[in-house]
Amino acid sequence: QVQLVESGGGLVQAGGSLRLSCAASGGTFSIYAMGWFRQAPGKEREFVAAISRNGARTYYADSVKGRFTISRDNAKNTLYLQMNSLNPEDTAVYFCAADRVSSTVRVITTSREYDYWGQGTQVTVSS
Repeated sequence: QVQLVESGGGLVQAGGSLRLSCAASGGTFSIYAMGWFRQAPGKEREFVAAISRNGARTYYADSVKGRFTISRDNAKNTLYLQMNSLNPEDTAVYFCAADRVSSTVRVITTSREYDYWGQGTQVTVSS
């Protein structure tokens, strides 16, 4: 069973950048498809980005496409989310998630398919 711990959140001005990390332990990281989700106050958790086991395939929500980049380093058991051109609408708690899959190229965009979740890291973007 994999454990996930996010880090890298914080307060940033609009137009700025942050890089989130998600460290995995307790399992073989490369067997999991990974994703990032976020939840703003009073709103439902929403999909942000996903990446396949081998990192070859990625998928983004329209709201972050062209600004955010998801990546992974299987040797370091770590998932990343590079966030550029941040705006106040990006303010939320960001969660990483993992799902054990057999396909090396499958990406998962729905939260209900993920079995493992981190505790979240707060990102606040000021205007």
